[in-house]
Amino acid sequence: MDLVVFLPLLIVLGAFMFFASRRQKKAMQATIDLHNSLQIGDRVHTTSGLQGTIVGITDDDVELEIAPGVVTTWMKLAVRDRITEDDEFDDDTAEPESTATELTDTPNTKTDG
Repeated sequence: MDLVVFLPLLIVLGAFMFFASRRQKKAMQATIDLHNSLQIGDRVHTTSGLQGTIVGITDDDVELEIAPGVVTTWMKLAVRDRITEDDEFDDDTAEPESTATELTDTPNTKTDG
């Protein structure tokens, strides 16, 4: 009788674990594909948020130019994604309108007594 109660829970838990591992494998494969497709001249983001241009590649490392004449060496695993033309900030577009509200001093409406 107890097995009948826990069987649906075990099925749901098993299905969740299956789909979670499948999603993780897809993400890992996408990362591996990105690292294998890196080329000199690509602009990339690192996992720490640094942007740079690839000027050299070895099996495990990439050399990123982060400023003119400044080249740093990073592990390939630190490359998070490639910067595409769509990611660059376009100066021709209008800046988004601010949704901030101005705070003003208001008199204390609470009275004692």
